[in-house]
Amino acid sequence: MSHATTIDPTEIEKFQAMAADWWDPNGKFKPLHMLNPCRLDYINSQIAAEFERDLTMQRPFEGLRILDIGCGGGLLSEPMARLGADVVGADAAERNIPVAQVHAEDQGLTIDYRHTTAEDLAAAGETFDVVMNMEVVEHVADPLSFLTACHELLKPGGLMTCSTINRNPKSFAMAIVGAEVIMRWLPKGTHDWSKFITPDELFDLLRRAGLDPVDRTGFVFNPLSWNWSLSDRDLSVNYVITSLRR
Repeated sequence: MSHATTIDPTEIEKFQAMAADWWDPNGKFKPLHMLNPCRLDYINSQIAAEFERDLTMQRPFEGLRILDIGCGGGLLSEPMARLGADVVGADAAERNIPVAQVHAEDQGLTIDYRHTTAEDLAAAGETFDVVMNMEVVEHVADPLSFLTACHELLKPGGLMTCSTINRNPKSFAMAIVGAEVIMRWLPKGTHDWSKFITPDELFDLLRRAGLDPVDRTGFVFNPLSWNWSLSDRDLSVNYVITSLRR
């Protein structure tokens, strides 16, 4: 990888240490396993609407090239490949790549996993119909430069989904105190509250990066039913914004 990058070495080290746990639904990535069906529901509906794809078809995303930036162990890459997309999974944490590769092979899936960054992919002239940028932007050193690289990776008319965590007292209580201290779903220090981004801030960053935000939706956890749901009103903790390259 080149030196022109927005990766934060301290953040990468956190995920290097957890790499082997990606596919353990009760391990250190339990929150993502719980959230994944909700994330996929949202991403699939946005892609289907923008590219006029029928989700009742067996491989509705056939012909689409999708980048999963910050792919980790492949929790989003694999479902996209099953839906027929040509998937590239990229991650700056080198140890994540073999974990993702082995799991995909075990599932009989062909996914192009690479130890690289958004900046290096853009510099190489790679382009995609869709960029999945999920739970990454709060871990980079320079969000605007990172999102600008993601803009460059999109074909004209391309779509990006970008999720992160709001910055407010509720998100501190739930994402850090609740998830890291009380529930111990994540190792302490996984998140830095000061790097969380409000929806208005992310809207502004996306526009400055050259993208056109077209939707924002909340991911809401219900502690009684113990599941996640989508909300067009509650963006108080986890949320996602879809934007387009015009």
